[in-house]
Amino acid sequence: MQIQGSTVLLTGATGGIGQAIARALGARGASLILTGRRAEVLEPLAAQLRGRAITVDLASAPEVDRLLSEAGRVDILIANAALPGSGMLDALTEEQIDRALDVNLRAPIMLTRALSPDMAARRSGHLVYISSLAGKVATPGGSIYNATKFGLRGFASAMRAELRSSGVGVSTIFPGFISDAGMFADTGVALPPGVRTRTPEQVADAVLSAIERNRGEIDVAPLPLRAGATLAGFAPELSHAITRRFGGEEIARQMAAAHHDKR
Repeated sequence: MQIQGSTVLLTGATGGIGQAIARALGARGASLILTGRRAEVLEPLAAQLRGRAITVDLASAPEVDRLLSEAGRVDILIANAALPGSGMLDALTEEQIDRALDVNLRAPIMLTRALSPDMAARRSGHLVYISSLAGKVATPGGSIYNATKFGLRGFASAMRAELRSSGVGVSTIFPGFISDAGMFADTGVALPPGVRTRTPEQVADAVLSAIERNRGEIDVAPLPLRAGATLAGFAPELSHAITRRFGGEEIARQMAAAHHDKR
């Protein structure tokens, strides 16, 4: 898929990772439609990148419909918006659970349902989903976030199979701990010695590679974290034991506390 000249709809553009993705796409010559909840961040970014700003709350089904109506034709969808949904299950309200499910999973599904038929009819387009290593490795205090990110991986994998012969590409990006911006960086939680991070710009580079080379899945994390995600796929109990051994439960607890007001 050629990015230059394509119309890209990017959700979650107001966050640090979203802004890095927007700038990378803009530098490639994309025509940007940027969405987010914070108009005071979204509109200056769109103006700087000569894109369009559509302020929406993806937790609202009517708002998702409005976004689709205002966006018009889309060549590339990048579903980046997400809520942490962190905390033990019994500490979350029903409303908080619903919001995380709606933003992290329902909205990408409904956007795909609306946009992919036209892409397939044109035999051109790309769908990118920003998941997380939390979509491969479950952690205590992350049951709802894990559920949405595991779900997003399964949805994307099925869509890639369904659209394989249509000319429409499908990719999923799995960031690990990201420095400088994003959910982890916002918490200020310290990682154990030796656990490294990646940058928002590296996530953006992965998005570009996914679109231009039609890559199915890309992990944006150092080798030890990628290896841990692979281990979790076939030996989850061992993965949990290693996570506990290296303080993963305490990190999850601290992140849940830091995200308390963002549910």
